[in-house]
Parts: sequence; C-alpha cells; structure tokens
Amino acid sequence: MESFFRTHRYLVEHLQPSVRRELMDEINWDDRLIGIKGSRGVGKTTFLLDYAREYYGAENEKCLYVNLNHFYFTERTLFDFASEFYRRGGKVLLIDQVFKYPNWSKELKYCYDQLPQLRIVFSGSSVMRLKEENPDLAGKVVSYHLRGFSFREYLNLMTGNNFPSYKLVDILNNHQTIAAKVYELVEPMDYFQDYLHHGFYPFFRERRNFSENLLKTMNMTLEVDVLYIKQIEQRYLPKLRKLLYLLAVSAPCSPNVSQLSKEIEISRATVMNYIKYLADARLVNMLYPMGEQFPKKPSKIYMYNSNLMHPICPVEEVNPNVVRESFFFNQLQKDNQVNAGVRGTQFLVNKKYNFKVEDSRKLRSVQDSICYAVDNLRIGSENLIPLWLFGFLY
Repeated sequence: MESFFRTHRYLVEHLQPSVRRELMDEINWDDRLIGIKGSRGVGKTTFLLDYAREYYGAENEKCLYVNLNHFYFTERTLFDFASEFYRRGGKVLLIDQVFKYPNWSKELKYCYDQLPQLRIVFSGSSVMRLKEENPDLAGKVVSYHLRGFSFREYLNLMTGNNFPSYKLVDILNNHQTIAAKVYELVEPMDYFQDYLHHGFYPFFRERRNFSENLLKTMNMTLEVDVLYIKQIEQRYLPKLRKLLYLLAVSAPCSPNVSQLSKEIEISRATVMNYIKYLADARLVNMLYPMGEQFPKKPSKIYMYNSNLMHPICPVEEVNPNVVRESFFFNQLQKDNQVNAGVRGTQFLVNKKYNFKVEDSRKLRSVQDSICYAVDNLRIGSENLIPLWLFGFLY
C-alpha cells in the first residue's frame, strides 16, 4: 500500500499546470460510485489527479489514485485492495483503466455494497456502456463524459485567460457583446486554426510530434478500446482500420453500406455495427435526420473532431469546409441535440435552429430564417455569428 501512496504523491506533485475542466463542477462528488468516460487522449488520468490535488492535496492519504494496469492486480483483488485502503481511513479511491481488470463491474458492486463509507471514482473508455452492458452497476453508478479541450479551454490555456463558457441561447442572443469582451483581452482568430489542427487533445503540449502521437492514439483506440472491450477478434483489426480510413477520406459522407461491405469484405450489418463502434470510440460522428437514430443509416458521417482529419489524410489537403463543419458539430454536441439540416442547411440544432457553416469570404446571401456560423469573422451581426465563438459552449 505504501508504494501506491508514494506513486500517488509523485503524480499529484508533478502534475503539469492546465486549465480547470468544467466537468469538475458538474459532478456531484458525494455520489458513492462515479464513472468518468472519455475517448483515449482527452485527459482522464489528469482529470482524476486534478481532483485529488484540488480536494485533498498530495499528502492526504484519505484519497488515493491507482491504475488497474498495475501487475499487482493480477494476484490481488480490487475488493481486497479497496478494503485495506478503507481500513486505513481511506475515503476516496480513484481508479484508472478500470476495464483492464477482469470482472471489474462485479468487484465495484461488491465494494459499493460492503464498503458504504467509501467513494469510488473510476475512469473508462467511451466505448464502455456502463449501465447497459453491466447490470451489476444499474442504479449504483453515475456516469459522466470527459471531452477533449473546447476552443475556449484551449484559448485559456494558451493565453492565461479565464473566459467563461456560455449556453447556446446566450451566444445566439448576445454574440456581439460576448465576442467584444473576448477581443478586449485576446485575438481569438490568432489561435483558432491551431486549435482546429491540434487543440482538442491535451497531449499537444508534449514534446513529441503531434500527428504521430495522434495516429498512435487512434490505433490504440481501435486495438484496445474497441477490440478488447467489444471482444472482437484481432484478425478483424485491419477491416476496422480500413473502414475508418474510407470514412475519413470521404467525410462528410452518406455511407454507401453496400459498397463498404464489398471493399472491406464484411456483411452490411457488420459495417453498421463497426461504424457504431467507431462512433462510441469518438473517432467518427454520425449525423441523423430528426427522429432517426442507429441502427438506421446516418445521413452523414464526420470525423469526431477536426484534429483527426489531418494525420489520417497526410497526402491530401484537408477541405477547410469539412474542418469547419466538423468543429461545429463537435462543439455543439455536449448539451445540444444536433441533427441533419433542412432547406439547404447543414445542421438542425435543438429541433429549431437551422445552421449553415460558412466562410465569410464566400458568403453571398443571407436568409433571416437561418443562423450562420461564419469562419474568418471577428465580430458578427444579427444572425451572422463567428464560428470560433461556438467553441465557448463548454
């Protein structure tokens, strides 16, 4: 146990300064079993350690971070470890990489039932269906999703500012005032293109080639998160990788399931299942008309965020229109319903706002019934809203 406390202290003390994630305030930390899901690379480990630092500090042994990837847990059970920590006065156990531990859901349930004063916070892949696939945890676990950096978070990190987030209705009604306040302190357009290229994933700060690091992350997502959690045989990995590539180079596309089935040599049903797995893994986004959802075919498929488009298509110039639409779709998703647009628009948001994503240099006519998310626009007017400002939704 002492070695785990030493590791905990070291990790908390050496945590790299970062922006405070809003999810920290959205979570009810009094709940006894909390699951933090997120795609690989968005900072789940850092988030757990940030919680430990903010609420307990490095030296307080009432809180302990542990990674279940540790070889120690090949012999000792999670319940035995949690029980020993509990007997020593432990209050909060932070568990990383929970899916690496066999029968983790049953062990967590046992901890929940037998250690009533212990709170457990665990991280897991976005591919995991905590309640649907783990009936042991039904009625016990409260789950949250940690996203990659919003443009607002990236801008705060890069400039040292502390800009707040806004609800969509606030941006629609007050975008000129909000944008003017931002411009009093910083030029957001100076940072926007960099964000679209590499700002979503916190590891852009590491001294490694970002594109190579992101490619590694994407492959690890397929090999570990998708194959391991969904129990798909390793021999199907090349088919998954080819499907992701075909979707990426044609995004945004209305998938031709029959053609994809022929090219990858799998059934149509399997193609749709694989696309759903890629969406669960936060590698692609599926856009549906209002009222439709999986297992129906989506009207369009985008890459999940704009960063993913660059390393997967290195020999082709990425279409800036697709980058803009991918950014808009990604940033709106957190607290809004996003569907396929109607009447010549790309997106229908919250069943009532029709949006077109445009470049200010190519915008020719404006309709009053449409909201415009406009790139290369500093401060908007009426229904013309700067595209970068939609990065302030979380």
